[in-house]
Amino acid sequence: MWRRHASSLSFRLFSSSPEEIPILYSFLQPSVFAPKWSPQSSSPPPSKNSESPKTLDAKSAVELEDRLQVSLSSSDTDEAWKSFKILTSNAFYPSKRLSNSLIAHLSSLKELHNLKRAFASTIFLLEKRPETLASETVESLLRAFNSANTPAPAFALVKSLEGCCCDLKSVSDAEKVIEIMPNLGVRPDSTSFGHLAYLYALKGCEDKICELEKVMVDFVFEISPEVSPKKVFYSNLINGYVESRRLECVSKVILRALDEKTGEHAFLCEDAYAAAVKGFLSDGKIKDLAKLIGEAQELESSEISESSMGIEKTVGFGIVNACVNLGFLDKAHSIIDEMNALGVSIGIGVYASILKAYCKERRTAEAAQLVTDISSLGLKLDSSSYDALIDASMSSQDFQSAFSLFRDMREARIPDVRMSYLTIMTGLTENHRPELMAAFLDEVFDDPRIEIATHDWNSIIHAFCKLGRLEDARRTFRRMFFLRFQPNEQTYLSLINGYVTVGTYFNVLMLWTEVRKKISMDGEPTIRFDHSLVDAFLYAFVKGGFFDAAMQVVEKAQEKKVFVDKWRYKQAFMEKHKKLKVQKLRRKNFRKMEALIAFKNWAGLNA
Repeated sequence: MWRRHASSLSFRLFSSSPEEIPILYSFLQPSVFAPKWSPQSSSPPPSKNSESPKTLDAKSAVELEDRLQVSLSSSDTDEAWKSFKILTSNAFYPSKRLSNSLIAHLSSLKELHNLKRAFASTIFLLEKRPETLASETVESLLRAFNSANTPAPAFALVKSLEGCCCDLKSVSDAEKVIEIMPNLGVRPDSTSFGHLAYLYALKGCEDKICELEKVMVDFVFEISPEVSPKKVFYSNLINGYVESRRLECVSKVILRALDEKTGEHAFLCEDAYAAAVKGFLSDGKIKDLAKLIGEAQELESSEISESSMGIEKTVGFGIVNACVNLGFLDKAHSIIDEMNALGVSIGIGVYASILKAYCKERRTAEAAQLVTDISSLGLKLDSSSYDALIDASMSSQDFQSAFSLFRDMREARIPDVRMSYLTIMTGLTENHRPELMAAFLDEVFDDPRIEIATHDWNSIIHAFCKLGRLEDARRTFRRMFFLRFQPNEQTYLSLINGYVTVGTYFNVLMLWTEVRKKISMDGEPTIRFDHSLVDAFLYAFVKGGFFDAAMQVVEKAQEKKVFVDKWRYKQAFMEKHKKLKVQKLRRKNFRKMEALIAFKNWAGLNA
């Protein structure tokens, strides 16, 4: 914890300068030092004769440490600093006595350049060798900052001592830091109290925990809903109790925090739940976790535990979600089994995280079974949970699970089923399963929550046509008519292209008879006779040799002012009917001959 504070300070609070050796941050200019120094106390330039780091053997390191001792005794600050830098740059660390002497000496000079050196040395040792720092040394540096009227580096350093005391498990040192802070103008925050809570819980100082809570009640914090003092306090207590293996205290803290919960925000962070779950599972106490969830559910109001807005704020969700996030999905399910064995009622929040995990891992069959279990308990999932489950089932091509989930969704009277309906239809379209689409559409046809429209039928017809299953497409088309859905231009385009693909041009002629009636009716036509539809009919009729019908299409296109590019139909004619002679048609079918002549004249083929 403290190492994170110290290392982040060493990079975040300084900017580089090329004038000094890049060791111990001494070549950096700390931005935490406010420019409140008088001109007389301006920092001296760095030493000109700074040496580059060189590789040291053990003998040379001892000699340098002796030189450091002599330099400090003679108050040769620059030489002492240079020796310290060379040692540490080669992974040699002076003794605890010498390190503290150097920092104390630099602090006593009380001018900017050497205070920066003392600050950098302290942060460096906090990061590398925290055990070498004496609390008196750090206190003297903090007082030097106070005398120099530079609270920013004092605050930065205190935030790293806090972490250091916490990591070293030192209650007395942590308390001393909190006592020093007000004297330096540094105000403790929720993290400061959190560190103490952690140490008190770790050491079993229950009376001090009570005292700390009383102090926090009267203390004014800058409150953030997501990082409230109480949340930090409880989370640190849990961490301390878990580390000391006092898991019964962890349960008490969670239940107490829940009982005191106010507002809509979660009272514990994810890290706290993760720590608690690790502690219980490492001791194999799944039954205790199940009991804890059951006790928490008794405290939670029904409004929170059952509403979709409150699911992720429940203890059950927090614990199970932590199991899932830690990779213990099967153990999470074991908690549910244990709750059932204990006869503990299970809230929907306990299931929610497992369902999401099953979706993510595409374990759709297990998810569908879990939904059945949920329904049998009289619990209700929200529409977003069903949507996620059905989407996962369709993505893994587990269509039967998707259908089963959708039926459960309808039976649960979920008001919004449209998204899941579209997910199923889209997935079946992409996977070329029109027969399942047709069956699904029949099943949900009478559901008032689903607005079935012509384009739904078009999707099925188009899919059948692409697969060459024209009889199934025609059957769907007839059922569409029977259920009084009006086909549109897209419906006919799919059928025309399907018939052309298999060469059944006579069926296209039957479609034209129907379309011709629709576009010739008075009033607003029910179908748009656009370029795509004209092109599809013309191409089919030329390929099939129905020139009379082709000219009827041309006539209607001219009437509706639809542009027709003749080149495509010239090509189609030459490919299919190049050897067709007018003289032969005159003897067999006079009307067809006239239609052929009219088409050739229109297309410019007689020339």
